[in-house]
Amino acid sequence: MPHGEAEHTSPPPAVGSSAPTAADRLDGDPVALARHCLEEMKAEETVEIDLAGKTSIADTMIITSGRSHRHVGAIADRLQQVLKAAGIGPLRVEGVPACDWVLIDAGDLIVHVFRPEVRGFYNLEKMWGADRPHERIAG
Repeated sequence: MPHGEAEHTSPPPAVGSSAPTAADRLDGDPVALARHCLEEMKAEETVEIDLAGKTSIADTMIITSGRSHRHVGAIADRLQQVLKAAGIGPLRVEGVPACDWVLIDAGDLIVHVFRPEVRGFYNLEKMWGADRPHERIAG
């Protein structure tokens, strides 16, 4: 740096402070948190279905896919971490050992994470009246 020029740096973070988390930025909204997490985890063909007034089981259902057993498991694990960190719960989770289809029930939000072949077989979008995944992508 030439003599006389000040170096432009950011001040160090305050002791005990941390960067805002997704939960902070999204005001703890479970659907927004889930959507953000699924995007970060590279989930594919994410569809969001509004269930309000259709059933009492939840207000929103999200259906998404992972590319493999390992990807489905990683998406489900991360989503659980994000929702728990935001104080959303208790969470009920099914399907983790096989990771063909993992269901995460967070009360007013239900998330299904499928491998593509299993998703095609069960076709929940059709059952709940949503458009096909390639026609209606959330986010």
